[in-house]
Amino acid sequence: MASVRFFAQARDAAGGTREVEIDGTTVSDVLAAAVERYGEGLGRVIAISTIWVNGEEAGPSEPLGAGDELAVLPPVSGGI
Repeated sequence: MASVRFFAQARDAAGGTREVEIDGTTVSDVLAAAVERYGEGLGRVIAISTIWVNGEEAGPSEPLGAGDELAVLPPVSGGI
């Protein structure tokens, strides 16, 4: 399981959730599970966000392991 942290609009789209544990083996698996859990509004935010894993920018195929932290960072100026 990865720890997923939502910031700014991503937190709002996830119903105010700041952090949640989500199972998945890659970034795309975890983000798809998050969208399934919180809805397409979160999916729209994720589409314009930067994704970081353990403090470094990551792509969708980046593998995740137990204890990894995935952060969803929307653009600072908005854009939705």
